[in-house]
Amino acid sequence: MLYSFFLKALISGSVIAFASWLSGKKPELAGFIIALPLMTLLVLPFSMAEHRDPAASVRFAQSICAAVPISMLFFVPFLLAARLQWGFWWLYGAGVALLFAGFFLHKLIMAQF
Repeated sequence: MLYSFFLKALISGSVIAFASWLSGKKPELAGFIIALPLMTLLVLPFSMAEHRDPAASVRFAQSICAAVPISMLFFVPFLLAARLQWGFWWLYGAGVALLFAGFFLHKLIMAQF
């Protein structure tokens, strides 16, 4: 069971490390790759194989579907960077704060399903 965890961590970590490396060379391509549902494509089969619960896997996918647009709140301060004239870490902190607010919105949406 522990080997399964480490295998999943190695695969997921490799995808993240590759995208991080690529962002220095081709930021547009790296951004596109990260915008793909790569983690979802990895985690849904991992979850299904581990828990063998189709209903939970479908609920998991629904939660991801609701969360994706909400998670875009993180980028709003970066889109407004020229107007706000804040430094990177202030923009980043504001994005994280918006994600916390988004979490509660996600809970409200998921309660409707």
